[in-house]
Amino acid sequence: MRRMLGRWRLSSMLLAASGVLLVGVGIYFIFLRPALLPEDIRYMNLTPAELRSIGPRLTLWLINVFRVMGGYVTATGVLALTLAWTSFREHRSAAAAGAGIAGGLSIGLMSAVNFMIHSDFKWVLLAMALVWAASIASFVRESAVVPEQRPRP
Repeated sequence: MRRMLGRWRLSSMLLAASGVLLVGVGIYFIFLRPALLPEDIRYMNLTPAELRSIGPRLTLWLINVFRVMGGYVTATGVLALTLAWTSFREHRSAAAAGAGIAGGLSIGLMSAVNFMIHSDFKWVLLAMALVWAASIASFVRESAVVPEQRPRP
């Protein structure tokens, strides 16, 4: 017998939006991100001679690093979408706990590190982290307003 999923509440829609945003970031890292951005070179404080010396080797290495990172970011987005569609939407507290931890360790940490390194993308990443955090906050608020509905056995 198929279980009926809960309706789409704001918390689930925000988590799904976070998933879509992460999939977009992951695709950017896999297919579009150059190995070295101007902010990377500024952060490393390389002279033009140093960049010419290590640039080609560093570029080859970073292309692979960012492909792997993009795969993980995309996977996190897909999992967030799946969670939003299923148990988060059913308003299961374990789903909210998992989403909160995952959000903190993924987009939350990415955002914090980008602030530490003064990245040009820090505000975009913070906005993404806030969408994820808003999904958790909405879940908590909805739980206080609407009692948890459990499917009948």
